[in-house]
Amino acid sequence: MNRLRKSTVATVIGLTILGGTSIGSFSSAAAVKPEINIILDDIPLTLGTKPLLYNNVNLVPFRALANNLGISVTWEAKTKTIYAESQVDGATRKVVLQVGKKTATVDGKTVALLAAPMIVDNQTLIPLGFFGTQFGAQVSWNKATNSIIIVSPKKKMHLRAFYALKSFANRDRIEAMDSVAFGWTRLTEDGELTLKGKDFYWPEAAGEITPESLVTDAASKGAKPYLMVFSGDDKGELTKMLSDETLRSNAIDNIVRLTRDNSFGGVLLDFEGLGWKLDPKAQQKLLNDFVRALDKELNDLNVELSLAVPPPNSDYKGYDYKTLASIADDLVVMAHDYNPKGTLDPKPEPNAKVEEAIQLLLKAGVAKDKIILGISLWSETTSTVDDKLGLAKRYGLKGASFWRLSFYGPEFANAIDKVVERVGESQ
Repeated sequence: MNRLRKSTVATVIGLTILGGTSIGSFSSAAAVKPEINIILDDIPLTLGTKPLLYNNVNLVPFRALANNLGISVTWEAKTKTIYAESQVDGATRKVVLQVGKKTATVDGKTVALLAAPMIVDNQTLIPLGFFGTQFGAQVSWNKATNSIIIVSPKKKMHLRAFYALKSFANRDRIEAMDSVAFGWTRLTEDGELTLKGKDFYWPEAAGEITPESLVTDAASKGAKPYLMVFSGDDKGELTKMLSDETLRSNAIDNIVRLTRDNSFGGVLLDFEGLGWKLDPKAQQKLLNDFVRALDKELNDLNVELSLAVPPPNSDYKGYDYKTLASIADDLVVMAHDYNPKGTLDPKPEPNAKVEEAIQLLLKAGVAKDKIILGISLWSETTSTVDDKLGLAKRYGLKGASFWRLSFYGPEFANAIDKVVERVGESQ
């Protein structure tokens, strides 16, 4: 995405506030010639009401736009006053506008407007330039495409990195994260936990740097360390473990022991492949039961539990997202691998599919503050990764995760740091 400078175009953006009265008799159909588009963070934004063009002024519905930018809005019908609040540059910005008044109040100071807010067909309209300036968004008008272009401001959110498969060289990026999942263990084909898998294994020490020191160093830098446990189900190994009482009990005991003995602050289960070949409902129950049992043991250690899950618009239907989210502290939705199987070269994931996955999770009853959007840095480029981060911001998700640190070089670091930053939660 090319970062846009704040627009000085004298364009007016309309903001919908519930409860307004209507003035003006023009119709939406007559006002839109041609239809105006809104592009938020490089991705089209669909609003309940189409943007309007009235007397060469662009108008869009506010409440929907504000919701997509995380702006809190209150409408006082009696005085026709808008109260808006948002975080801008780390501080709370409070804005008050009144219909018919050509000035606004910003943090107690009077600011002149290009146009007074007005109500048209129950929609309250305010100037676009004012909106962008006061709420930290970058806005402009693209005449060639008849589009309003909006770039949302930088936002704090939970950031998680996956440390696996040759990530050692980029370990310094851990300090920019809120958490890091160390992919050092997996299930064998016999359904048993191992530290010696061919891909996920407990690494050898590199001089004075040991696996244990990496974990403690991450925690000291404010990045909660998670033990990541991987399993696919290509040969039925995951189903075998989940179905066998002895294997299931052994897996839980070993996960708890590794977590306790190595001072991990969390466990992340990356259990993939369920519900593709076997009965989805039966596999959902198996996974739910395992997660409940493991969570009970981890609670006694004050250790968090996270699950990496395939997106609901994938072929894998063995995941009861609502139940899993009610048990775990969060879900990392791996919204990638949408490109055709056999794709050998990196190709950015389709934004529409990623957005659909988020919408389906929310529709399934998963709270937005339980969702971490999984981003594959292997698939993305430095000019597309912010599209996905823009979706995480748009839907107010808990955060984003990056698979994996081995791809997280200086170019990606620079692109990501422009868009989001870690919350900096205490450990």
